[in-house]
Amino acid sequence: NVVDIYQREFLALRDRLHSAEQENLKRSKELNLVLDEIKRAIAEKQALRDINRTWSSLSDETKLKLWNVTSSKNVLQLPSIFHHLPHLLAKETSLQPAVHVGQGRTGVSIVMGVPSVKREVHSYLTDTLSSLMSELSQAEKEDCVIVVFIAETDQQYANSVADNLKRLFPGEIQSGLLEIISPSVHFYPDFSNLKESFGDPKERVRWRTKQNLDYCFLMMYAQSKGTYYVQLEDDIVARPNYFTTMKNFALQQPSEEWMILEFSQLGFIGKMFKALDLSLIVEFMLMFYKDKPIDWLLDHIMWVKVCNPEKDAKHCDRQKANLRIRFKPSLFQHVGTHSSLAGKIQKLKDKDFGKQTLHKGHANPLAEVTTSLKTYQHFTLEKAYLGEDFFWAFTPVAGDFIRIRFFTPVRIERYFFRSGNIEHPGDKLFNTTVEVLPFDNIQSEKEALKEERERTPKYQRTEDGFIRIGKFQNGIAEGEVDPSFGPLEAMRLSVTTDSPVWVILSEIFIKKAE
Repeated sequence: NVVDIYQREFLALRDRLHSAEQENLKRSKELNLVLDEIKRAIAEKQALRDINRTWSSLSDETKLKLWNVTSSKNVLQLPSIFHHLPHLLAKETSLQPAVHVGQGRTGVSIVMGVPSVKREVHSYLTDTLSSLMSELSQAEKEDCVIVVFIAETDQQYANSVADNLKRLFPGEIQSGLLEIISPSVHFYPDFSNLKESFGDPKERVRWRTKQNLDYCFLMMYAQSKGTYYVQLEDDIVARPNYFTTMKNFALQQPSEEWMILEFSQLGFIGKMFKALDLSLIVEFMLMFYKDKPIDWLLDHIMWVKVCNPEKDAKHCDRQKANLRIRFKPSLFQHVGTHSSLAGKIQKLKDKDFGKQTLHKGHANPLAEVTTSLKTYQHFTLEKAYLGEDFFWAFTPVAGDFIRIRFFTPVRIERYFFRSGNIEHPGDKLFNTTVEVLPFDNIQSEKEALKEERERTPKYQRTEDGFIRIGKFQNGIAEGEVDPSFGPLEAMRLSVTTDSPVWVILSEIFIKKAE
């Protein structure tokens, strides 16, 4: 009857309310546990700050003993970086970067690590950074971080490198694309007691040992910044579209089992790791950093993960192939010949990188091109303007020029000039301005008078009527042309100071206004 139905529904409702109450109690307990954990973490952090105030007065032995003390005798203390590098306990700043320049960008797809050391003959760092950044679109620049690690404890040298990069790449640093760090003077251990091994002399053992620690520092710094980490070197050039190629290749892997994606077959160049794996890799490297070079240690990690000691080497290689996946063609090429190891000459080249085009051609407006520079062999300015080859000339001096005089006056929307190329990245234009000559000189004079009245001239004028609208930075000049100039009669590149090197003009793009 109706009373029985209502009674059953009432009992069912009571049961549901009881279940909901139990679930709420469970959630409340979980939230209280989380809150207790947060309070405990805050208390531990405060306690650690208190300990740090007296830290420097304790002996290393006492510090190590204190580090192993836990809140409960039944809880085991896990090994940490201090077990492998106990000297770090001597200074609380030992793991803090001495130089730290950048915006601290996080949440990107790819973090690229570029370790750099002082070289006796020639530094390739700025050319490497120019290559990496010039091949990035604006969207790609916002989705990555390039971390330069100046792996030297000479503070004066580290500061000089950082100051030079700040001068050359101010926009990239301000935007968060480029960061610069160096280790504390207390980061490295005493290398004087290293044992010689595998037939390597003591100096090479020291070099490879320090190199392992350099990689560890970079990986520890980078692991919280992005999804993937790519290890690079400071003497490379990059292929066009390398960033999106790497990102897509990683995202398209059929499983997450992989450990290393290789975008170059040389050394430790172009090796991608998942950021989540970096802690494991660093921990393994720290255990054996004095024993073997980095490429051997990486191979050992994979052996431990997937190889069966009861099966043969071929089976092991097949298993490791699932963890270490090669992309072809290579996206990075080694260009340096002077190693960071004193006296070592290395002419390593990645054969899978392929032969690269040394110029990029565009359909430019018809024009007569002339230059005061002395052309080298058959690499003429005419061929460069037509997109057939690059222009190569002997060392420019102040007053030299490259002039483009249009057959008929033309409205120009924007311009792009690239100096240097992949084989000769250092042959760039320095202290060189971009100038235009408007066809309507009367209108130009009006603009000049307006500027003088406002006393804030936007452009500088030359004695022969050209207007300076831009300059070369890191080997590239690009920008838009003010529409108020109207049709242009000519454009000119003017060298303002003597250059230390030859010059290559590998790309000329002058875009006509629609």
